[in-house]
Amino acid sequence: MTRDISRIPHRVIRDPFLHVVLYQPEIPANTGNIARLCAAAEVRLHLIHPLGFCLDDRHLKRAGLDYWHEVDIRYHDRFSAFLDHVKGAGRILSFSRHAGPLYTEAAVEKGDFLLFGRETSGLPAEIREAYPCYRIPMWGKVRSLNISTAVGIVTYHCLRQTGRF
Repeated sequence: MTRDISRIPHRVIRDPFLHVVLYQPEIPANTGNIARLCAAAEVRLHLIHPLGFCLDDRHLKRAGLDYWHEVDIRYHDRFSAFLDHVKGAGRILSFSRHAGPLYTEAAVEKGDFLLFGRETSGLPAEIREAYPCYRIPMWGKVRSLNISTAVGIVTYHCLRQTGRF
């Protein structure tokens, strides 16, 4: 019998350095890898529905191994519910291959929300236009980086910038 990951007791970080926000993630293995990264870095993870998988998906569990109880995770039914939840709590910085400025140009502060889009389509234009948006440079002939790679690059850069290490 499988367990719904959203029902597993999870860690609560009182004052997170940063928040990673996944807008409607589609691939369970990517979300699991990002959850593990968030547990390791003590960063709060936010998942905005609809998700492209069930929270009891075996691939999601495999990617996160036995770390789910160590992830400070929040679930939001839709983007507007996420915005209501974070109102006044920190700035939202978005990341997209369509942005101009590099992620290294973002002036990140403790408590900021790092927003990443869907694996197949990224963030909608209206979200990219509503919040500061940054990109990771790429020189090869690829459309984009894997989202878990992008989240890792940006998160650890931002943790360093905010004095976490």
